[in-house]
Amino acid sequence: MKVLISVDIEGVAGVYHPEQTRAGNTEYERARLLMAEEANAAIAGAFEGGAREVFVNDSHGGYRNMPPDRLDPRAVAIQGKPRTLGMMAGLEAGIDAVVLIGCHARAHSRGILAHTINSFAFARVVLNGRELGEAGLNGALAAEYGAPVAAASGDDVFIAETAEHLAGTRFIEVKRATGNNSGISLSPERARAAIREGVAAALGGPLPPPFRIPGPIRAEIRTQTPALADLFCMWPTLERLSGDDVAFDAPSVEAALRMVNSLSAMSSMLR
Repeated sequence: MKVLISVDIEGVAGVYHPEQTRAGNTEYERARLLMAEEANAAIAGAFEGGAREVFVNDSHGGYRNMPPDRLDPRAVAIQGKPRTLGMMAGLEAGIDAVVLIGCHARAHSRGILAHTINSFAFARVVLNGRELGEAGLNGALAAEYGAPVAAASGDDVFIAETAEHLAGTRFIEVKRATGNNSGISLSPERARAAIREGVAAALGGPLPPPFRIPGPIRAEIRTQTPALADLFCMWPTLERLSGDDVAFDAPSVEAALRMVNSLSAMSSMLR
């Protein structure tokens, strides 16, 4: 069994504040090590659950957060950008199951550090009438490659909003949100133990069904400002729905997410 572990930082135990997610300060340096250790817990759990090969995808920001020398050497690290499948890079290797670590709730929810892909650009992302956060979007992309999301970790708000889409996924709660920048967290040690145990159990038993969204895809995006909608509609295939809502059509989830990631990159022009 080949397993892809995609690791974000906002849902890691002990991470609450944007400063912890941005390079260039001591808080980030601590948080990136917490991120790496949760990745290691998932890697250990994957091998205990029967994995033969494990790919670990650094999926936060510039995709080069976890020091490679701090990662379990049994896994292969995927880092750096740009890359076609973004947070799901590695699916091309013929993955049998996906594990999502350090997940957060979608934009404009009450979860810790909640956002969807790009907090500056997107207030809402909807595919075929479903509003999805990153885990749902990535789960639907994985499904197009035949891979289900076996396990996912993060806060309670993330779990509550995602469970309806990722049916059968084993969720591992490492903290509870009390606000956008506050919460109640397991200790790093207890969080890692829970992740290792949960991932091993998820992969060692029957895998859940993939979360499929059949194409064609109608994607609707609510931008954070009308100026961003102005910018995105320079792309000829985008349709303006309102002051801050745009839409486009795509043949598949992969094509839709590649477009969303391209719009995310475009948004840097207005920062």
